[in-house]
Amino acid sequence: MYTDNDFIRLDWATKYVLRDKADFEVFEGLMTVLFGEPVKIIELLESESNRENKDAKSNQVDIKAKNSKDEIILVEIQLEHQADFLERILFGVSKTITEHIGRGQDYSNVKKVYSINILYFNLGVGKDYIYHGTNSFTGMNTGDTLVFNKREKQGYTRKKRANIFPEYYILRVNQYEKETPETPLEEWMQYLKDGYILPNTTTPGLQKARECLRVLSMTDKDRKAYERYLYNKVYEEDVVETAREDGWFEGYDEGEAIGEAKGEAKGRNEGRNEAILEIVQKMQAEGVNPETIFRLTGYSE
Repeated sequence: MYTDNDFIRLDWATKYVLRDKADFEVFEGLMTVLFGEPVKIIELLESESNRENKDAKSNQVDIKAKNSKDEIILVEIQLEHQADFLERILFGVSKTITEHIGRGQDYSNVKKVYSINILYFNLGVGKDYIYHGTNSFTGMNTGDTLVFNKREKQGYTRKKRANIFPEYYILRVNQYEKETPETPLEEWMQYLKDGYILPNTTTPGLQKARECLRVLSMTDKDRKAYERYLYNKVYEEDVVETAREDGWFEGYDEGEAIGEAKGEAKGRNEGRNEAILEIVQKMQAEGVNPETIFRLTGYSE
């Protein structure tokens, strides 16, 4: 039984709810908390990928916004569980940059891009639940950071040109374990993980989320679709984790052992391929559709 404190998960809301200007405040709040400065959305961007798949509602959103310095920034929020995830976010940022610079424009018009990646699956090994990275150039011998100079009409000034490079945020939802949030970011993580928002919250974005993302406000049809979505997500993750535990590492180790015994790479490859095949067969037996199997394992349809 749902209560007034049950809220729609952000991955579903991104697909089906938060597409109207009236609801931009939710995304603005998340960005404000992450960036440490007020952010105002100008528009949701129509990306090439969206134009190619007009009927497919992806849980990815590309945003054009302004920061507190009135600078235009581009933001990509990604929630999808995909194979080769790191390559995927690099590709997404690259597309965002190239799609939103006009033909014939000078490269000085390239906008800053932030990639916010909210992960409902395990990625990498680390103790923290949020990681932030960017591009900079460090001296291999001196350890200092390279600072770029630029002549301007007002005179010769020093400017950190490296800040044009994309910045990446990875929020590892499963790794957040704090029961009582103490900061705005921790409140956001609690909502992302448990779907709970404090009744008296003052955290940017979450006040609006309490208004527009209540499960009780959904129609019966939408609520049933939402429940199926949650069930399928849990089911997919369980199947993949079980298959990994039962087959992947065993097959990988066996492949390594065979390869070492034979003194050739063929054994290792065969062991890995057999492990992947075993995973695929178990997923098929559990009724997982071919598209999901391909997306999670890379095994061709």
